[in-house]
Amino acid sequence: MTQHASDGTCSHGCAHAVALSKTDAKKLLSGLDGWRLYEENRGILKEFMMKDFVSAVEFIRRIAAVAEKMNHHPDLHLVSYRRLAVFLSTHEAHGLTANDFELASRIDKLPKKLKKEK
Repeated sequence: MTQHASDGTCSHGCAHAVALSKTDAKKLLSGLDGWRLYEENRGILKEFMMKDFVSAVEFIRRIAAVAEKMNHHPDLHLVSYRRLAVFLSTHEAHGLTANDFELASRIDKLPKKLKKEK
């Protein structure tokens, strides 16, 4: 497993990152709400249905600030003006590392304006 500094950043640029086993990834995934494995367990994904376009862009900015601080950058896809898909994986490891789950947890804690369910 990759070693990380106490602030969640990769202590050596993640150049030597080792992907988690499928068992370890599923264990960490169980602690997250709404995230799922994709691409044969090489990444995790969550979709957010935002209130509107402006709310989606604001949330992207919040994610960007956290990701930049961690030096761990997700793939963000805004579709149909308010549906935001967040994909996390560690490219250097060709799979998931603890850093992906840490960023997912931090994203979940960010303030966001979601579409109200009817």
